[in-house]
Amino acid sequence: MFIQVIQGKVSDEAGLRRCMDRWTEDVRPGATGFLGCTQGLCDDGTFIALARFESAEAARRNSERPEQGAWWAETERCFEGAVSFMDCPDVMEWMGGGSDDATFVQVMEGHTSDASRMRELLEQAEPQVHQLRPEILGGTLCTYGDGEYVEAVYFTSESEAREHEKVEIPDDLRSLFEEEGRLMGDVSYYDMHEPMLVPAGR
Repeated sequence: MFIQVIQGKVSDEAGLRRCMDRWTEDVRPGATGFLGCTQGLCDDGTFIALARFESAEAARRNSERPEQGAWWAETERCFEGAVSFMDCPDVMEWMGGGSDDATFVQVMEGHTSDASRMRELLEQAEPQVHQLRPEILGGTLCTYGDGEYVEAVYFTSESEAREHEKVEIPDDLRSLFEEEGRLMGDVSYYDMHEPMLVPAGR
C-alpha cells in the first residue's frame, strides 16, 4: 500500500466540501488502484486527507489524469496558502488498518529516530490494545523522508475514545507505550470530529 497525505489550511470550507463530493462522484471512478481515503477538517482549520493506493505508480497515474488536474485546479482555491503533499511508501496497518465505520479519527504527525522500532512496538502491543481499548477500530502508520511519520487511529466514537483514555494501563503495556512515546518525539495532533471516509470506487 502507498499513502499520499494532503494537508493545508482551509479558507472556503463549503467550497471544499463541494469539491470533495464532486471527486467522489465524478473523478473517483477512473482512479485505478485507489483503495480509499480518510479526510476531514480539524479544529484549527487544517484539512488532512490520507489517500490510499495500491502502489506509488497507481497514485502517480491518478495525479496525471486530466480530470484529476482540472479538479485540483478548482479545489486548491479553497485553501489559504500552499498545500503540502507527503508521499508515504512505507505503510503499516495495525488492528486491521483504517475503518470506514469510524466516527472519530485522530491523526498524529512527527519525526522518529527509529521507524522500524515504532512498527515493532505497535505489532507487539496489538493484542493487549485490542482488549484494553475496544473502541479502537484500527490504524495506519506511514513514514516518508528521514523519519517523518503520519499515524491515523480510527475510533468508534470520540466520547468512547476520551472515556477509555482514563483506563489503567498494565505495567507491561505501559513500558511499551513509554518507549513508543519516546520514539514519537514531539507530536502534532489533529482530530477529525466528523471524518469523511471515502471507499474505493466500484
